[in-house]
Amino acid sequence: MSERFYSDARLYDRLFPGGEPAVDFYRAEADRQGGRVLELGCGTGHKLIPIASDGHPCTGLELSSDMLTEAQRKADERAIAVEWVQGDMRDFDLGRTFDLVFVAANSLLHLHEAADLLRCFRSVRAHLAPGARFIFDVFNPNVRVLADADGVRRTRDALSFVDPDRGDVRVDVAETYDAAAQVTRGTWHFSADSEPDFLVAPLELRSIFPQELPLLLSLAGLRLVERFGDWSGRPFTGDAAIQLCVCESD
Repeated sequence: MSERFYSDARLYDRLFPGGEPAVDFYRAEADRQGGRVLELGCGTGHKLIPIASDGHPCTGLELSSDMLTEAQRKADERAIAVEWVQGDMRDFDLGRTFDLVFVAANSLLHLHEAADLLRCFRSVRAHLAPGARFIFDVFNPNVRVLADADGVRRTRDALSFVDPDRGDVRVDVAETYDAAAQVTRGTWHFSADSEPDFLVAPLELRSIFPQELPLLLSLAGLRLVERFGDWSGRPFTGDAAIQLCVCESD
């Protein structure tokens, strides 16, 4: 699960700031569904805290205790009540159902095996109230990009950020693609001028190809009812950057 990558929650938030179109989308879906909301792989609460601020009863499930600690701090800072639960999205039982369950920001891709994805989907199915929706977003694999993953360390200029303690932080990534496993295996290097490679962390993400999804979902008792290619609701096409999937119970 690439635990080291998520060991510094505040650093993670500086690496991936913003994302407002995604936040707005999930807030709108929570308003549309009403009722209780569950986010799996909730991280530091970047999406769930705004949803809770809109008045929805919210629960966030997250494997990393470091991320949950930061999520709690951020919620307390805004005086917003959220139930935070440490747990594994592959196998959880919260003893109640929800009107919206979502998994954002490629978090689902930490589940590398088809069996793990099915376990997650079946756990979701058991937590859906009548009329509830399950929504998730994952990237749409680009075979050219995957083929170019040659293991060479390269700087990702778009990911650079400023850390209040270290100053400018550069991010280098070296990736290879395991086609048999459909997993991209990366090593991320975080460096400041005064502290080269202050964090070196592996990150491994599965690719879920568009043809796989309907079958995997159906095996878990779920049905893909809509698939969008961006946050504005544009229909999904082969060259879309993301797969934004809206599911219901069969």
